[in-house]
Amino acid sequence: MDWSKWFLIDWQVALAVIMSATAVYVALIVYTKLMGLRSFAKLSSYDFAMTVAMGSILASTVLSKSPALLKGLLAIAILFVLQGSISVLRRKSSAFRKLVDNQPIVLMAHGEFFWDNIKEAKMSKSDLAEVLRKNGIKAKSEVFAMVMETTGDMSVIKTSDTPANAEIFEDIRDYDYIVNHKDC
Repeated sequence: MDWSKWFLIDWQVALAVIMSATAVYVALIVYTKLMGLRSFAKLSSYDFAMTVAMGSILASTVLSKSPALLKGLLAIAILFVLQGSISVLRRKSSAFRKLVDNQPIVLMAHGEFFWDNIKEAKMSKSDLAEVLRKNGIKAKSEVFAMVMETTGDMSVIKTSDTPANAEIFEDIRDYDYIVNHKDC
């Protein structure tokens, strides 16, 4: 094996990587300025997919001969435009929002698991236990609510941090499990 090919790079390739990386970096700054910081917010599964796709295109553009720099910049621009368009449509049309968005779901409230929702979310008891441990929960009674968010992230609200009103839960499916409890 010729180890020099693995560790060394000729100056033309190095220059191409430097120029491509710089161009893509500048383009990302410009695109983000035009489309807003929400472009990287990962508030929905589509946002997350867009971020992953953008990273893949960015890596391919910077580190390989194909796709060409302009092709990569165009692909990234199209992703930004598509995400911006989806974002506008989601804000303007509740029907469109329901079509494309996942809805957060209650998995646990007031120390009780909601097994139908947990099964629908394809979670296991050990998955939930891990989330509880990561959030410093020592007993189920410490949990005011556990919600699987639209991105698949888990939110755990401790009983000691109970919100003053239920407004922040209104977009969650089965939020009545959280707010209509005898101790609320």
